[in-house]
Amino acid sequence: MGPVLCMISRGDAHLPGSGRDLVTRTAAAARTGVHLIQIREPHLEAGSLASLVRLCLRAVAGTRARVIVNDRLDVALVTGAHGVHLRESSAPARRVRAVTPPGFLVGRSIHSAADAVRVSGEGGLDYLLFGTVFPTPSKPGTAGAGVAGLRAAVLATSLPVLAIGGVDGGRVADVARAGAAGFAAIRFWTESGRDLSRAVGTANAVFAHSRR
Repeated sequence: MGPVLCMISRGDAHLPGSGRDLVTRTAAAARTGVHLIQIREPHLEAGSLASLVRLCLRAVAGTRARVIVNDRLDVALVTGAHGVHLRESSAPARRVRAVTPPGFLVGRSIHSAADAVRVSGEGGLDYLLFGTVFPTPSKPGTAGAGVAGLRAAVLATSLPVLAIGGVDGGRVADVARAGAAGFAAIRFWTESGRDLSRAVGTANAVFAHSRR
């Protein structure tokens, strides 16, 4: 089984033209085999965010990609999104699960193996997102937990753990060898000139080789 690949939006959809660009990138990512598209747009109010999510849902129609909304369960439910990604400070997953339809994905961000143990025990989750793993420009001054921290989180839970933070082409193998189920990223999928089809193919090949 290949890795779970997640593209996270850049958080700039409130800027002119950026929302349209996100929909275009979502469609391209879905066609090339990215599994999860996380809409993380904290600067948008609920109505604008809902409109954007609906456009992204249309963009992935007919593919296996799933659109999940960061933190805003209300928007995820009203738009018919495929799931919600909970922040560390969001409501407990079991409370979220109680009001969501069958098949709805619920994930949560964690930052340590202890977090993995705690939230796994609470129930209601489908996956965990662990980070920051490597240094990244989006988190200046954060050294990252490193491969050892990622591996500890993976071993602390039976849930699939995705890595996030500084994952680039040279670090995909490290993430795979640590036992992660996949990874999430912003820049990995959006760097200028990025060939999405090649990026997906490379990630799949690296994970397959690293797990032999």
